[in-house]
Amino acid sequence: MNKYDSSWWTRIKSHFKNWWQATPPAQSAESPEHPTLRIVQQQDWPTTWNGKISLTISIIRKLFFALILGFILLLGLGGGLATGYLTTIVKQESIPSYANLKNQIQKVDQSTTLYFAHHVKLARVPSDVQRQQVSIQQISPYLKKAIVATEDENFYEHHGIVPKSLLRAILGEVTGWGTQTGGSTLTQQLVKMQILSSETTWKRKAIEILLATRIEKHFSKNQILESYLNVVPLGRNNRGQNIAGAQAAAEGIFKTSAQNLSLPQAAFIAGLPQSPSLYTPFDNHGQQRQEIKLGLKRKDLVLFRMYRHGDISYRQYLAAKKVNLAQQFAPAEPAPKAKIKYNYLYNLLTSQLRLQLMKQLARDNKIKYQEVLKDQDLYQVYFQQADHLMREHDYHVYSTIDKDLYDQMQTAFKQTAANLGTVHYTNAIDPNTGKKIKVKEPVQNGSVLLNNQTGAVLGFVGGQNFQENQINHAFDTRRSPGSAIKPMLVYGPAIDNGLIGSKTMLADFQYTFGQGKNKYQPTDFGDTIANKFVAADQALEQSLNIPAVHLYSQVLQKTKPQTYMTKMGLKLSPQEYQQLGLALGGTHKGFTVAQMASAFSTFANQGQHRPAYSVEKITDVNNRTLYQHSSHPQTVFAKPTAYIMQQMMHGVIKRGTASSLTYQLDFNYKNAFGKTGTSNDFRDNWFIGSTPQLTLASWIGYDNLYGHNYNLAENSTETNQTLWANLMNSVYQTQPELFLNQKAMAQPAAVKRQQVLSRTGTLPGQITYHEYHSNVHGQMTTGLFYKTHAPNLSHEFGIGGRAKDYELFWDNYFGRRNNYGVEQQLNNPNDTIYNPDYSTVNNPDSILGNYASSIWNNNQDSTTNPEASPAIQNTSPTAPTNPNVRATTPQAQSNSSAVTPTQPHSTGETSASNSETPAERTTTGH
Repeated sequence: MNKYDSSWWTRIKSHFKNWWQATPPAQSAESPEHPTLRIVQQQDWPTTWNGKISLTISIIRKLFFALILGFILLLGLGGGLATGYLTTIVKQESIPSYANLKNQIQKVDQSTTLYFAHHVKLARVPSDVQRQQVSIQQISPYLKKAIVATEDENFYEHHGIVPKSLLRAILGEVTGWGTQTGGSTLTQQLVKMQILSSETTWKRKAIEILLATRIEKHFSKNQILESYLNVVPLGRNNRGQNIAGAQAAAEGIFKTSAQNLSLPQAAFIAGLPQSPSLYTPFDNHGQQRQEIKLGLKRKDLVLFRMYRHGDISYRQYLAAKKVNLAQQFAPAEPAPKAKIKYNYLYNLLTSQLRLQLMKQLARDNKIKYQEVLKDQDLYQVYFQQADHLMREHDYHVYSTIDKDLYDQMQTAFKQTAANLGTVHYTNAIDPNTGKKIKVKEPVQNGSVLLNNQTGAVLGFVGGQNFQENQINHAFDTRRSPGSAIKPMLVYGPAIDNGLIGSKTMLADFQYTFGQGKNKYQPTDFGDTIANKFVAADQALEQSLNIPAVHLYSQVLQKTKPQTYMTKMGLKLSPQEYQQLGLALGGTHKGFTVAQMASAFSTFANQGQHRPAYSVEKITDVNNRTLYQHSSHPQTVFAKPTAYIMQQMMHGVIKRGTASSLTYQLDFNYKNAFGKTGTSNDFRDNWFIGSTPQLTLASWIGYDNLYGHNYNLAENSTETNQTLWANLMNSVYQTQPELFLNQKAMAQPAAVKRQQVLSRTGTLPGQITYHEYHSNVHGQMTTGLFYKTHAPNLSHEFGIGGRAKDYELFWDNYFGRRNNYGVEQQLNNPNDTIYNPDYSTVNNPDSILGNYASSIWNNNQDSTTNPEASPAIQNTSPTAPTNPNVRATTPQAQSNSSAVTPTQPHSTGETSASNSETPAERTTTGH
């Protein structure tokens, strides 16, 4: 060693020597050390190497024992907290009974069950998993031993849980350190599969432990093992179907029974529960996967564990490893298709269940469901999760659909379906494949039957043929409502705000709303103009368009129709409400049949709206309520308004656009009322009718799915009314009690009945006609009023008329022959008909409305007396030839003035584009 090395070593030894012999610095005389501050006196320090080592070991030992003590204290604290948590869970959770536990752990068929009303079973949702239940005696001993050796080797010793395994799993969860084996016993796995959800929370784990110990207390090991082997997921079979349970796996993988499984076959199946999707030999088409080596290696591991556990000998272990299982896998087969009888109803109820499950999943994840709707990818994730839950869990969906009514409605529809209109057969391009296909386009129908008081859907018709077209036209398609919107949007709000009474006169003359590019010129049926004033109830009965637009322009100035519509579940954009064409059904998207039925039922329910619903309750496997329908009636119209509207719309059936029903209905229609509706070019036809207890809405039209532009025939109104009558008659024949003893709504005290002049809708009075005073009286009729009263006679007595229109009326009134009341064909002004016989019109309610002869003719059955020529008493010697008419009665007041909007409301009627889907297509109709 050279001098440098010697110097280096010397310095090292000197350093450690100084460290061991180090002494604390001396205290100054000014600050003497307090004797108690020195824990160890300098003379007590060890001076030898052995002493120093002993001191170091002593210190380390004390630190170690301190850490152990701290750990024990922490463990005790954690145990106390865990015990307290478990105690809280026990108090919060209801303890299931023996019968309930038995039903849950032994239940093999776990898919959702659907019910009609009154708990009548409808169908089971086909499960994604194929299962077959067998007893423990029908399962190979090899498989029972293999499962125990692989999944829970202490199965026959523990009481539901293994504390050390549970602790290891908890530590792994807390620290993030992985473990090769889980902490769940077979009993815990059974609880997780059959009773609890798959969520990974401490609460669920605590409940799992409690239920596992309870199961062990009440059931034998064989019962637990049997249940486990009947429900454990085991991959896919040779048909590509998911399978669970020993029997389904034996048949689907090896084409044998669970009882006849060989040792290697049993070992292969016993290896699947750890990761079924990884080890399964088949793909989702039933074809053998290329990655079967992983499953075969897993089989060998299971055999080794069986040998280690003492279940098989070493010779059996080696022999089983040599077996070529790949040659024993079953060949691929096609999967059978599930047959569902009530297809439209099945889809409706499963969609409702999926919706509630998606909302529940969103709540569990602390996400607002509206946020899910905005994100398409997120929506698909939640949709798939909800669909899986529906098919793999034992939910029960209780609907409001009455089986007898539903069946009879389907029968009645089939009897009428062939007469709805032309069935078109054409060639089209399939948008999914791009290939040319033959398509069939029949007239479709959507109908919904509601209970007015509750909103419950009692029955419906979804379409012509589910096998050809799966669209549910009762709930899923939005169509233009046409004139069927008038009661909710126009007449109801007008009466509710005192704008009109039932006999208020509305102008039906040619009129242009707006200016320039925003001109809007509606007409009545057949591009006609009536050139007269019409009472409000008669305008509604005959579905006249020009009076409805005039009235709607006044409604917009008086109130917000959006408030009424929204309360009834009919939602539109603010811009749509500013378009006068909306009064005739010109919406952007339209409404579903269910929405229209629900809104219309408001009048039958005395002005209160109940949302339509088809699902009463949904429960889970533990009979806990996942969803319970609950709604409170919302007042839309005052009772007097509802009463007057019922009286006015009764005339629609008795003498208006739905008068064909009077000879088609099997029941007494004296308390029935309704409204027709047709959109542009006869694309849609509606009839909605109510009795005191029921509302039935019916729509017919073409889907035009492949870009065609098929429209209904001109007699579609009568066709739809015949369908409505057949459907309603089937309801009456099935449950006549729904129609019997149904009293009409009593007249509210706030409704005023007043006698008014038939031609003016006012009280009799005095008019100055070209400086001559005349007392005007004559034929009277009964008007119904709310928040207003019969107005005094005035020169401008109606809504919507211009000065020249009133001059035309008064000239005619005082005997001058002119074109007042002469219907004018708009597209041919020279083609006019004086008092035509409208009973010859084929379609009394179309996109352009209609008149009927009963408007002008006497009809003593009317709820209000018919119009007749009033008697005129002239106080002047001769009638003037040039009128200058004014009311001179001091009390005379103008009921309304001519309507000239300051802002345009519509640009005119539009038709649907051929490319629009049936769910989106709407038209501006009359």
